[in-house]
Amino acid sequence: MSLKSSFLLSLRGYVLVEVRGGRIEKLVNGLTDKRMTAWDIRIMDESHAQMHILIKDFFRLRPLLKETGCRVHVKRRHGVPFLLDKLEKRKLFAVGIVGFIVGLYLLSSVVWQVRVEGNETISTQQILQAAKGEGIYQWQWKNRLQDADVLSKLLQSKIPGTAWVGVEVHGTHIVIKVVEATIPNKPPLLSPRHLVASKNAMVTYILAEKGRPAVRPNTYVKKGDILISGILGDEVNQQTVVASGVVKGLVWYTPKVEVPLVQHYKVYTGETKDRSYLVIGSRALQLTGYGKPGFEQSETIADRKTLQWKNFVLPFGWLNERVMEVNVREKQITPEEARQLGVEHAKQAIIEAAGKDAKVVNEKILHEKTENGKVYMEVHLEVEESITEEQPIVS
Repeated sequence: MSLKSSFLLSLRGYVLVEVRGGRIEKLVNGLTDKRMTAWDIRIMDESHAQMHILIKDFFRLRPLLKETGCRVHVKRRHGVPFLLDKLEKRKLFAVGIVGFIVGLYLLSSVVWQVRVEGNETISTQQILQAAKGEGIYQWQWKNRLQDADVLSKLLQSKIPGTAWVGVEVHGTHIVIKVVEATIPNKPPLLSPRHLVASKNAMVTYILAEKGRPAVRPNTYVKKGDILISGILGDEVNQQTVVASGVVKGLVWYTPKVEVPLVQHYKVYTGETKDRSYLVIGSRALQLTGYGKPGFEQSETIADRKTLQWKNFVLPFGWLNERVMEVNVREKQITPEEARQLGVEHAKQAIIEAAGKDAKVVNEKILHEKTENGKVYMEVHLEVEESITEEQPIVS
């Protein structure tokens, strides 16, 4: 059924009826002969059927029912006529709907939130204070605000250190965007220094940008040894500089790793429970999905949507949550798989500590044993990484 036809049927109104009797087939043929609008006709058995039928045709059924000896029972009512009938009986409810619409209009006419973006050195409080002086603050009526272009110029003149200020109105939210004036940063004055080894290593690469190289590749150095000296010249004519450059070396690590032979992982069962909420500002009123999901373990995925009319974002919306049941499964792995997993974990941990430019050039398992359902290992890793740190030159 198309969206258009479904809408038209809702306007006219229709009912879902249950038919019982011994001559249902004749009743269905009679509907066709009299050009009555019925659809989704489901024959359950010889004496039982269900169908949807328009209201006007439902009231024309009496002769056919009398002729076939069938009886009907209305199971559901759909459409605008039934809604209007309910509203007429529930006048307070209708008044509430009108009040809700009026309240929605009033609430969408005030400023709910003022947000500042782009500021780094200028405090948000300073910007909000200047904005309040121009009438931009929470709970202000939007029709009292000046044009966004005018407000932008006024704020820029009131906030020192800004190169540009923009004011954007998004429904009930106002965003003040700030571009701060760029003041050239003076490079800090650095004291003369050496670059020394941060750890014991075998030097693999050295590039002295400023200063004098004190070691060569394939040289073993200890922590604290000078790699690039900040002293140039001889004992008679000396000059101190801020040593800079790149020095890499091979560093050796022997981490200990333990890997369980039984690995645990999550599996979704396919069982879900949905919950929906009406969101008003920062509060949510639950509409459906009451009660606990009944799942031993679960994960929840939330999807929030806000109401928007043209460029206006209203402080109303809804939140849909889907609670999914998960089971924790176990998987038995072989000692060989545990060994590979342990080595990868050890390499990952060392690389994270050594820095993104570090790389493992050699690996070896020194000791290994399987005990109490786990594989215990001591791994030897040879890592190439930066090995420099600064050391001031004391006169």
